[in-house]
Amino acid sequence: MNYSRTANISRFVLLLLAIVFVCMITVTGIYIDDDTQLKGIFEKGTIRLGLDLAGGSVVTFQANTEDTGADLESGMDSVYTVMRDRLDGQGLTEALCYLTGDDMITIEIPDVEDPNEAIASFMQTAKLQFKDKNGTVVLEGEHVESAVGGNFQVSEGKYEYAVSLTLTDEGAKKFAAATKTAAASKDAIGIYIDGQLISQPTVNEEITDGQAIITGSFTYETATALANNINAGAFRYELVTVEQRTVGATLGEDSLSTSLIAGAIGVLLVLIFMSIYYKVPGIMASIALVAYVGIFGLVLVIFGTNLTLAGIAGIFLSIGMAVDANVVIFERVKEEIDLGKSAKAAVKAGFKRAFSAILDSNVTTIIACAVLYFLGSGTIKGFASTLFIGIVISLFTALVITKALLNLCIGMGITEPKKYRSLGRRAK
Repeated sequence: MNYSRTANISRFVLLLLAIVFVCMITVTGIYIDDDTQLKGIFEKGTIRLGLDLAGGSVVTFQANTEDTGADLESGMDSVYTVMRDRLDGQGLTEALCYLTGDDMITIEIPDVEDPNEAIASFMQTAKLQFKDKNGTVVLEGEHVESAVGGNFQVSEGKYEYAVSLTLTDEGAKKFAAATKTAAASKDAIGIYIDGQLISQPTVNEEITDGQAIITGSFTYETATALANNINAGAFRYELVTVEQRTVGATLGEDSLSTSLIAGAIGVLLVLIFMSIYYKVPGIMASIALVAYVGIFGLVLVIFGTNLTLAGIAGIFLSIGMAVDANVVIFERVKEEIDLGKSAKAAVKAGFKRAFSAILDSNVTTIIACAVLYFLGSGTIKGFASTLFIGIVISLFTALVITKALLNLCIGMGITEPKKYRSLGRRAK
């Protein structure tokens, strides 16, 4: 029995150390031989801030077209859709995009080091063409179903950054016919982007699976950008820059620091309340909540999330939901203890009874997040994404970490039922 108690104490300490380690990595980052493997969350550039917090650039484009009336309206709607897709594909989900006037579109790009480079990356038309040795176009961008940028095997034992294309059924047939002809004499098929030759691979055999690889002097970023532009399609009109200006933060860093301080105070008060009102379960939930904050911060760092105040609101809302899940569990535990069950049995039954209610409430919120993310844009996407991430992490911390900590407490000999019963009236 003593051996078992010692083992549980060791596991409890190891779990606490793991939580501390995650929090430390989130704050300090990871450095190996003076090389940055992962930046700390408070380092500049780790998390990009929205236009309302960090300022950025505002650019207005005008369509070079003679369309009017309904044709112009339809064309500009198409331009907006492509522009929004390209911004999201570049990871600029917090960028704003809106039509101004009849033939103009404005974008607001937050917190980027080089606005001109960012604009150039998603303004490329990305007109894709495959041409045979005679210069005849055998395949175009309209025949591409999807494009993915990444590290692909381009020959036996050789990997490099490239763009992988999946062709439509029609495109696959055209490409099979073109490669069959080229393979007969080992000819090359040139791949052109905006009229510029990017790659000219020799065709050794007929390609019938509807797959193609664009190779060239790509980095991960340029390959991904090209894939995003191919997926988004071309603008219907030529767009001319009519205005570009730099703007300051509409809310400023004071708003960010104020909201973070207010959030930290709120979290601290919740930790104190949970620890006093729910006793041992409350203390364990507080530890799990610290783990939640550390894991959430690590996720933000890894994915380089773009934050506005709306996104920060999503974070704190998800923290509230994490606490709510623990409250539901602990109230069930209290009811089980009032029925005369032991601490171990009450904890087991409490988690079992609360599981369905917690899962149902979180699933409905996840569905709402999905709707907001896929149908919304800009700050709405930011709010939905941070809320979704928070919900997933809150489920993990409440149902896994909190449960593990409570079971370890019982294994360490903390088994008095009253220590697991929250304050308040006894259930009848």
